[in-house]
Amino acid sequence: MRRSKRFSNLSLPLALVVVASALSSAVGIYSYSRALDQSVAVGSGTLRLASAALSGHLARYEALPILVAERPEVRDLLARPRDEAARREADLYLKSVNALLSSSDVYLMLTDGETIAASNFDGPTSFVGSNFRYRPYFQDAAEGRTGRFYGLGTTSGKRGYYFSAPVRDNGTVIGIVVIKVDLDPLEAAWASGEFEIIVTDPEGIIFMSGRPNWRYHIFERGVPNALSRTEESRRYDDEPLPDLGVIRSSAGERAIVDIPADGELRSFVALSEPMPAAGWTVRVLVDRAPARFLGVAVGFAALFLLGIAGFAFAAFQQRRHRLAERARAQAQAHVELERRVGERTAALASVNKRLQREVAERRTTEELLRRTQSDLVEAGKLAALGQMSAALSHEFNQPLAAASAYADSTGVLLQRGRIEEARENVERIASLMDRLSKISRHLRNFARRPEEQLEAVDVRSVVADALAIAEWRLKAAQAEVETEIDPEITHVSAVPVRLQQVIVNLVSNAADAVEGAERRTVVVSASPQPDGQVRIAVADRGPGVPDAILARIFDPFFTTKGVGKGLGLGLSISYNIMRDFGGSLSCEKRAGGGAVFALTLRTPALANIEAAP
Repeated sequence: MRRSKRFSNLSLPLALVVVASALSSAVGIYSYSRALDQSVAVGSGTLRLASAALSGHLARYEALPILVAERPEVRDLLARPRDEAARREADLYLKSVNALLSSSDVYLMLTDGETIAASNFDGPTSFVGSNFRYRPYFQDAAEGRTGRFYGLGTTSGKRGYYFSAPVRDNGTVIGIVVIKVDLDPLEAAWASGEFEIIVTDPEGIIFMSGRPNWRYHIFERGVPNALSRTEESRRYDDEPLPDLGVIRSSAGERAIVDIPADGELRSFVALSEPMPAAGWTVRVLVDRAPARFLGVAVGFAALFLLGIAGFAFAAFQQRRHRLAERARAQAQAHVELERRVGERTAALASVNKRLQREVAERRTTEELLRRTQSDLVEAGKLAALGQMSAALSHEFNQPLAAASAYADSTGVLLQRGRIEEARENVERIASLMDRLSKISRHLRNFARRPEEQLEAVDVRSVVADALAIAEWRLKAAQAEVETEIDPEITHVSAVPVRLQQVIVNLVSNAADAVEGAERRTVVVSASPQPDGQVRIAVADRGPGVPDAILARIFDPFFTTKGVGKGLGLGLSISYNIMRDFGGSLSCEKRAGGGAVFALTLRTPALANIEAAP
């Protein structure tokens, strides 16, 4: 009887220990499960956001190769692939497209894979002359389809996503346009996130990851012979592509992967979402360690509380109120945690929508900027023509009045039989008509919208035409013009009408500067430079440009003239025109007072040398 009682006294504490251990284990497992569920929920939102951001980033560029393939610069070069002028024009066009799109590279290939034009034609890793026929994007486009491909550049060594499109002529593929998109900025944002984000290709190779040391590792084995196809296309060039050492398992419907990281084997819940258009799989790896740590901590806490409760059963009633308060606090914390998770998920969705709106707005803004820039050039010329109107009326009325008087006089001379004098009057009328025709021709040429292609422009001719157009302004300012053109200078590389517009703007500004001054002389000069370029300068003896505004003189809408005397666009338009020519426009101080506005232009021979590969 005594032994039975002793056994009963021992079995009760043991049973309490077993029950307490079972309860604490259950609480720990429950806490672990809840924490992991919450992490997986947040990870799912992150997965959707990352996939949408990646898809949106690529969608911006998908249709662009088709548009570039229709450009005349591209078709002209494909029609004359060995023509240096056509190649230079195509190179410059592709470089401007690349800068506008903020892409990595844009290039053009023949149907045999040879690259004949590229945006990086003037860089150390130029694609011109390289052959990429082994790339799948080339093979797809050569067969008349649009192509998509991801890989390392074999020439540049940089990662990128490639979009390709065929260039057709009467249904026949005559070339291939390729745009390479840089994904580094998008990937860089993942490195600082809460989860590990990776993207794998159809062969199971990681090519995007917030951890740089995971790139170009095999995450999972794909279909047989996958690596051999990767090597044939040289997707990753000479990268060794080792195995990441992933160990896979499952917990219910969840995929579990164990990966060596930071010197230990870490366990993750793998969430994945396919991108069928690109053939990719985006994965978010949710680390199980925080949830596991929380579960163990809560389990030990529960065991500790149960132990205290068992050994202090007598004081249970006194502590019940305190435990109830603690339970309510935990419930409130749980509710607060769920609320924050919901708010964060909603915020991520809102950010995604805002990013999509910003992409659409940026496209609209870029198109508006291109149209506005072209319209500003024309507006500058129309503004100049408007300012000329009063003076031109005087220029036309004088010859017309003189011609009318000569005509009346000629009629009288003919009635009196004075034929020689009448003939002289007719010759004077013809001379006046020639003068009116010349003024009209200059204005018509100045007002028309010019072609954009650079050509050889005669310096003396364009200076003479510009001075003829600005003659009214010089007369109004009572200014004299001196021209000093070096005999060695003949032509420069420019667009005639636009160069004429620049010189008219500078001469008109010089006339404004010297108006009312003691020395009203404007000097237009042209001289060769040591580097083979040509310098055209317009100098005046006006008040000059103060140092305080020298840095802003070429800004749009900046003017020192009074209200109603200028929009502040002339120098800005001229500066951008010179940049389009591959030249420059600068403002200098003139010795003895005044200002010098200097144009630097290439000669046609120098432009052809720079266009050569």
